[in-house]
Amino acid sequence: MDMIVPDSSQPRSPSQPPPLPNPSGPGGALATFFYRRPTFFLLLLLLPPLMWFGIVYIGALLALLWQGMYTFDDFTMTVQPTLTAANFAALFSPANYDIILRTLCMALAVTAAGALLAFPLAYYMARYTRGRTKAFFYIAVMMPMWASYIVKAYAWTLLLAHDGVLQWFLQHLGLEGALQAVLTVPGIGGSTLSTSHLGRFMVFVYIWLPFMILPIQAALERLPPSLLMASADLGARPGQTFRYVILPLAVPGIAAGSIFTFSLTMGDFIVPQLVGPPGYFIGSMVYAQQGAIGDMPMAAAFTLVPIVLIGIYLTLAKRLGAFDAL
Repeated sequence: MDMIVPDSSQPRSPSQPPPLPNPSGPGGALATFFYRRPTFFLLLLLLPPLMWFGIVYIGALLALLWQGMYTFDDFTMTVQPTLTAANFAALFSPANYDIILRTLCMALAVTAAGALLAFPLAYYMARYTRGRTKAFFYIAVMMPMWASYIVKAYAWTLLLAHDGVLQWFLQHLGLEGALQAVLTVPGIGGSTLSTSHLGRFMVFVYIWLPFMILPIQAALERLPPSLLMASADLGARPGQTFRYVILPLAVPGIAAGSIFTFSLTMGDFIVPQLVGPPGYFIGSMVYAQQGAIGDMPMAAAFTLVPIVLIGIYLTLAKRLGAFDAL
């Protein structure tokens, strides 16, 4: 019996199932096979990316962590396949603990400063710009991301140098004395901005700020204007509207942006080498152990630290609805 093919020119009710593919057409038998097995078809589509993610990405990461259990011979400068947990135990030594704490504090400070700087601009973009003005702000925010990361880092070393543009600008404003007073504060360090933690902090905030602005702007874009009107109609002052209406709805966007700023700062190794006082960060420590010394097991052990810290941070960000704003 010949199969009756429904007339595709007639409108179909949404409750009716889609018509069977025509088996007499090209590839009809194959189309009918996948039509009757949608789960198999979905699995076939997802198999290549899942294999790439599971084998290449997760597999390479697990292999790296496995190498963290190898032994590095200081005499021969070679890696021995003798398993040991000494590399992971060495992470809790005072020197390594100081590196981890320094990196964590910088990541948290950059995240907090990025949120404070990004929120006003993101709010203005979301509520008060339209058409070409909004396009201008989008381009202005994303334009620094189009430039090379290395070029931006080296450019900041010139801006923050002793005779750089920023110091020249502060001299003409009469603020050079205030800058020197800030640089003498314990924990800031350095005789100039280019050799201080403050200068390193400024470079981090500049480089990662667009990654904070865009998620906050996207979250505020979804804020219904009717909520602000209702808040005003109920007698709420602007500060109350911001605290009880705008800020809670913007928290997912802030948390989403903080994922980028926190994780990118944790793993960066270029800025700590170019700007700021001598001292390792986690990224630069991994680079030094693997490249200069050749101690791949210790470098692999250090990679476990940002994985654990970022995993904890992602868990907290998820509770704030960060993944809904990405």
